[in-house]
Amino acid sequence: MADIGVRSEMTGPSALWGRDRAAARRGRSCAASPIKLLAGAGALSAVAAAGSGAAHADAVAYLLNVTVRPGYHFANADDALTYGRGICDKVAYNRTYGAIIGDIKADFANPDEYQASYLIAQAVNELCPPLIWQLRNSAANYRPASP
Repeated sequence: MADIGVRSEMTGPSALWGRDRAAARRGRSCAASPIKLLAGAGALSAVAAAGSGAAHADAVAYLLNVTVRPGYHFANADDALTYGRGICDKVAYNRTYGAIIGDIKADFANPDEYQASYLIAQAVNELCPPLIWQLRNSAANYRPASP
């Protein structure tokens, strides 16, 4: 890892401002460098986002994860998003995990349980994160069919 010349004994968000507060108490200048300001703003936004509890959809992450991965063969990004949102709709309408797995296996003519579960996980995690617990509850007692 590159050494950028910033050293601190403290960790976490307090490390970003600890030296400047100490310098101000001693009567010294506490002008922050642009790097410190950017780091502070980033830390504040990360803390605010983590503390808000709101989960946001990330279509780009979903597209990267399912279009680069072999086995799905979506014609384009719109088809991939439409399919993923369809999975979200199925979860929202209380379709069972097993039924959704069966739909995906049939749609892609692929009996691979992992491929189907990966697509479900990516769709729900990235496109409709508020439904994660609903999906988990649906999948709790799911057992794959024996080969």
